[in-house]
Amino acid sequence: ENSLQKTSTCSSAKPSCIFVSPYALNLSSFTKLVKRLQEKHPRFSRAEIVGAVQEVRRMNKGVLSGLAISSIEEKASAIL
Repeated sequence: ENSLQKTSTCSSAKPSCIFVSPYALNLSSFTKLVKRLQEKHPRFSRAEIVGAVQEVRRMNKGVLSGLAISSIEEKASAIL
């Protein structure tokens, strides 16, 4: 199965179908987090930002779930 299949939204009320790119759908929380950190810390590369997020994960027993995005952002910012 291709996880990047095209997605269409159709309804009987609207006979025309609209193509919705999978990339136009909601960004993942991780992508949003990285984007926010890049805006806040433009001098750091994406790799450095991802590394800081991974360090937050490591410090939180290997998981990020359960932490608010703002909390992860604060902790990653402190690492950067």
